[in-house]
Amino acid sequence: MIFADRIAAAEKLAKVLAEYHDKNPLVLAIPRGAVPMAKVIAEQLNGGMDVVLVRKLRAPGNPEFAIGSVDESGWVYLTEYAGRAGADQDYINQEVSAQLETIRQRRAQYTPMHPPVDPAGRIVIVIDDGLATGSTMIAALHALRNKKPAELICAVPVAPPETLRKLEGKADRIVCLSSPDNFYAVGQFYGDFPQVTDEEVIACLADATGPAMD
Repeated sequence: MIFADRIAAAEKLAKVLAEYHDKNPLVLAIPRGAVPMAKVIAEQLNGGMDVVLVRKLRAPGNPEFAIGSVDESGWVYLTEYAGRAGADQDYINQEVSAQLETIRQRRAQYTPMHPPVDPAGRIVIVIDDGLATGSTMIAALHALRNKKPAELICAVPVAPPETLRKLEGKADRIVCLSSPDNFYAVGQFYGDFPQVTDEEVIACLADATGPAMD
């Protein structure tokens, strides 16, 4: 399945998630790519929107390759291959510190007028534009599970089968529109896949309406 762009993918996800319409869902985006998608889904479900801030931990010498992730609280997820990728404990400590600083900067930049929206007791839908290793989604789901949502849902347009298996048990429900075996990168499943800027993220959050932002 090829999606025209992120908005088209979001509209398809919103249709699958239609049962949550008017149930006050909280749609949380993993920045930056998923933020415009979360805005569309929140609007169509008449829910609230915010971001969940997690960062992948980059492999030594290969910043595109994730060896794990860290959430806003500082909890760290490491893949089983982190050591084989050359990451010793000193490197991991430095990388965690660097990514936590980026998270702090993004929180101050993205939501300066309000604290993170409390997901306790809410139906929480976590959105990304696609999963490769799944590391950041694992961190996001872990962070949110600890905050006691009523239901925790992972919703993505595309992910490889092995990544979906890693997510089993980490959410109450996993929605994935396409799970191809021949998976190389998220962008291969989009006709148009531009980078989303910080300015676009800020604009989406500023425009967000619904119960979460009241």
